[in-house]
Amino acid sequence: MRFDKKDLKDNFELYIGGIFITITVCIVIMNVFTRYVLKFTYSWSEEVSVGCFVWSIFMGAAGAFRKKMLMGVDFLLQITWGKGRAFIELLSNLLVFACSVTMCILSAVYMSKASKLTDALRIPYKFIYVSVVLAFIMISIYALINFGLNIKKILTRKNKAVKTAPEVKQ
Repeated sequence: MRFDKKDLKDNFELYIGGIFITITVCIVIMNVFTRYVLKFTYSWSEEVSVGCFVWSIFMGAAGAFRKKMLMGVDFLLQITWGKGRAFIELLSNLLVFACSVTMCILSAVYMSKASKLTDALRIPYKFIYVSVVLAFIMISIYALINFGLNIKKILTRKNKAVKTAPEVKQ
């Protein structure tokens, strides 16, 4: 196996999520083994595994949005084409951008006001909540990029239509 910098750059949020889900799985397996075989559990294992799981979920969501792999209601896109489809895609990206910016602001406010610590390790919950903020920042950026690409696609189609319009001979 070879390390590929381009793949890391293209999928960095998925790599981060993958690291956290690996930690989650290892801790859960370790905890099951110690509970049923060695008859004890680590008091910190649940909070670390839950925190890592939250990170993996939100980093995975950002990566899935970037790769357009999230499930969505694309019924309107399946039955439209041309300008109608481009308009729906544009509107969809604008709506996702507005929602993700709103969620980013709300989650940042929530994170900044969080003062609770985990029970066993006394780690601030802010370290868990920052994953939500980062995910919505990334989703906002990706939605804005998609919005720009939609506008570019629409403008390119208009320019091609103008340039390739057949001339009418009388």
